This record gives sequence, structure tokens and C-alpha cells, in this order.
Amino acid sequence: MMITFQGFSKQKSPQVLFENALPASDPGTLEQLKELSSRRRAIESINQNSFVTEAIAREMSGGLTSRCEQNIQKVEQYLPLLGNLIHHVNIVGDSLKMARWISDLKIRWSSSLAPSSFFHLSGPKLYQMDNLHFELGMTLFVLGALLRDQALEVLSTDLVQSATILRKAAGIYQHLAQVVLPCLQPELAPERPPEALISVSAATTLVCLAEAQAVTVKKAEQKGNTGGLLAKLHYGVCEFLNEAIHTLNSVTKQCKDISSLTDYITTCKMLHELLCYKYLAESLKTEGKIGFAIGVLCQVIQSSEKHTPREESWRLVYKQVIDDLTALLRKYEHENEFVWHEKIPMQDELPVPQGVKIVSSILYQPQRWERTLVFKM
Repeated sequence: MMITFQGFSKQKSPQVLFENALPASDPGTLEQLKELSSRRRAIESINQNSFVTEAIAREMSGGLTSRCEQNIQKVEQYLPLLGNLIHHVNIVGDSLKMARWISDLKIRWSSSLAPSSFFHLSGPKLYQMDNLHFELGMTLFVLGALLRDQALEVLSTDLVQSATILRKAAGIYQHLAQVVLPCLQPELAPERPPEALISVSAATTLVCLAEAQAVTVKKAEQKGNTGGLLAKLHYGVCEFLNEAIHTLNSVTKQCKDISSLTDYITTCKMLHELLCYKYLAESLKTEGKIGFAIGVLCQVIQSSEKHTPREESWRLVYKQVIDDLTALLRKYEHENEFVWHEKIPMQDELPVPQGVKIVSSILYQPQRWERTLVFKM
């Protein structure tokens, strides 16, 4: 990953006390509802200032030293309990009492993708939906985001592990888009967080797959693979991101501004397109087609001028890649002028990159603790 977007995991949610809203019929149910509240409280603390020392946090997590891994563990310990609650609420079926109890939970989440507002000076805007699938969806979105953070954390030491973690994150977002969020769509309020939309999770699935392939390309580069293969792999990243952009086009009508995400995707696509053409040019040069190599470099450099990344750190990376390609172009032009004297083909005569996708999502399999819950109906 040449640039990073860490805006996925910044959601916040006020406290939810399940034992206060859902009347337990027996001490066992009451105890389990209290445990559910306790596990959720751990998630609520993820994006809050913590006064827990590293040593205590490590002991509480069973020895995990990474704060990211500790946060993932908190979410993974909550989800099976939440899944069990949803199972028993579904058994009750359509009930006015249950609907009122769920409403009393006041499940509210902020969005990490929607822009902050000056009118919410006391904190981020909170979206409320009286549905446990909203709670499940937002929690899974956070889990996927934390896995992306973990993949970035291990990127410098273990490329294979980083790619695997990103494929797991893709599986979570795919599960969200295909299984969890469709249950929520009929009840969506006019104002909703982007994270609750099927299109956003579907696009994020593709982003994670693109990032996983980008890490795989980096591994291939380290192994000394040839330019032709690397060009195809980089263009495969572009194809994942093109799909993500197309998927997000339908979201702009429902969410006014998710520009930070769309700009990240567009910038990533352009960077990998630049690298694809670089390796394609090197491959053409090796084949003795320096005129074509010069042509494709001219084409992609000219195309890159149409996009300006919004983040300063992204602009620096973008400029460096363009500068590298410009230097390569000057080198080839100089060599062609004095040695080969090849004609530069017209744009419609230039080869079109071919992409190869070699990564897929790892299926997310939700866990549920099978414990009986009985409510006072």
C-alpha cells in the first residue's frame, strides 16, 4: 500500500445497557445481558482516551502486545454474544413489546466516513436505528476496519500475513453487504451513516481486495519478477478499484459527501496505473520496442495530470511516482534519439494493459454462543 486511509475505524457509540432495556425472566438471562453490556463497553472504549497502561492492557488481553490486536479481540468477544441475542429476538418474532425494548436500547453510532458538522460541537453526529442488525452491521464494519489497521501494522515485517489479513477484512465486508445489511434496508431512516449502506460495504470489499493484491505485488517485486507480470498485477489492482468507484456512484445520492473515501480510491487507482505503465514500458523496451515504451509513458504521464490528490502525504507520493516515470521517459527518449531512431506510435496504436486478479476474500463465518435467553413477555 503506497498511501493509506485510516478513516474506517473512527466510529463512536454511546453506552448501551442491555439489562436495563430487556426484562430478563431468570437470573441466567440477566447475567448474560450484563455480560453483553460489559463486552460492548470494551468496544465503546476503542476510540476514547484510555487511562489503562500498556502493561494492564496486555494482561487483560491475555498477553497481546499490539493495541490493534487488543481492539480486535474486544470486538470478537462481543460478536458471539450479540449474535445469540439476535437469534433469540428473532425467535420471539414480531412483537410490539420487543420492538419497544429494542427502541429503549437507543443504539446510536457515529460515522467515520460522513463529514463532521460545525453544528455538532459537543461531539460527532450520532445516527440511531432501533434494530439489532444496525448494531451488528456497525460492529462488523469496525472489525473490518481494525483488521485493515492490523494489516498496515505488520506490512513492513510480513507481506504474506498483511495480505491474508486484508482478505479476511474483505470477507467481513462481503458478509455485511450480502447477509447483514439487506435485513436492514427496509427500515433505513432518511438520515443514515454510510456504513449502513450495502454499496459502501460492497465497495469496501473491493478496496480491501485491491490492497491485498497491492501487497502481493510488492512481494512479487521483491522476488524479482519481470515487468510484464508486474504490469498485469498492478492493473489488476486498478480493476478492483474501478469496480469500487462504480459501486460507490450509487451512494452519492444517499450520502452527500464521502469524498475522502472516493479520493483515496481514485488516487490509489491512478498510482497503480502509473506503475502498471512503468512496468509495461520496461517490458516493451526489453522486447526491443522502445518507440512503444516511449508512447505508453507519454500517455500515462499526460493522463496523470488530470488528478490531484487531496491529502498532502498522498500528493507527495503521487508526485514522486510521476517524477520517476518522467525520468524514465527522458532516458528512453535520449536512447532512442541517439541509438534506435524508432517512430513513436499514435495513441490508438499503443498496447492496452491487461489486468490479472490473484486474490479473493476469505469467507467470514460468524460465531454464536448458544446460551438460552428468556424475556418477560
